[in-house]
Amino acid sequence: MTVAAIAAELAAHPSILGKLDIAGATRALGLSGNSTGQPGDDAAALPRPEGGWDLFAAEAFIPAFVTDDPWFAGWCGVMVNLSDIAAMGGQATAITDMIWAPDAASAAPVLEGLFAASKAYGVPIVGGHTNLRAPSLNLSVAVTGRARALISSFAARPDDMLIAAVDLRGAWRPRFDNWFAAADAPASRLRGDLALLPELAESGLVRAGKDISQGGIAGTSLMLGECSGCGFEIDLDRLPMPPGVDMARWMRAFPSFGFLLSVHLSDAKEVCARFADRGLAAAVIGRATAGSAIDLVQGDARATFWDWQQRPYLALGPSQPVREVHHA
Repeated sequence: MTVAAIAAELAAHPSILGKLDIAGATRALGLSGNSTGQPGDDAAALPRPEGGWDLFAAEAFIPAFVTDDPWFAGWCGVMVNLSDIAAMGGQATAITDMIWAPDAASAAPVLEGLFAASKAYGVPIVGGHTNLRAPSLNLSVAVTGRARALISSFAARPDDMLIAAVDLRGAWRPRFDNWFAAADAPASRLRGDLALLPELAESGLVRAGKDISQGGIAGTSLMLGECSGCGFEIDLDRLPMPPGVDMARWMRAFPSFGFLLSVHLSDAKEVCARFADRGLAAAVIGRATAGSAIDLVQGDARATFWDWQQRPYLALGPSQPVREVHHA
């Protein structure tokens, strides 16, 4: 498949286009990148009087996904929220879940997945909401956390290196583009891998970043670029990928452990090495640019996947990098 074909396929894919719904909500609520908590980040960050930040994040799930793979949906309810907290440079403290189901039997596998992930990652479920008389199965999960130093979505700068860090161990879940690398992982590894993000934040090695979420590397780089007011050039030949995986699918995949990080050139080698020390694949896959386009390159070929100036993605409006990491 050519670079142009990959770019076109990604720009038209439902997992990418689904994020456009965010713009409708931000406009209706009058939110911008300068609103309290700085919407556009993976979690709201609220300053604590004594220093540091309280973090808050939440996820709701596509009903078809919950119905198709209910145990995994429950696991993801925990996993993706913890990834959001880690992507901010924080550590999660507590989880609440909201579940709707026709009856207790339908809810059981979702609850089992939630419980298994809570136990594996060592973050307690402290309450929530249960409705066992709903017409269909659905799930939403929220999480709190704390951070001493932040990784922001608003602080990438032109000529930063873009690093993709992903756990390539694992396999696809059926029917959806979810790469599950946590199935056989010991709890100590799962917890240690997430703890690496706050370590990087507190070391001042990461300027900006996001966890790779729905929409994959393509959609996540677009959100990071729009929040930061920059573009990205992504070299497809540099992507860390499992063997035999289709390139376009991998670019939109939702990995159970995956982060895009924008770092100063002088820090890129150290950041990649810290992930490699934990058996995680990390590589510089491109750079931030002064424009507004997310360009895909492969050899001499180049194609624009999306230009957020021409077609806003999150529609958060002008924002200021109020939580920028200052590089020494």
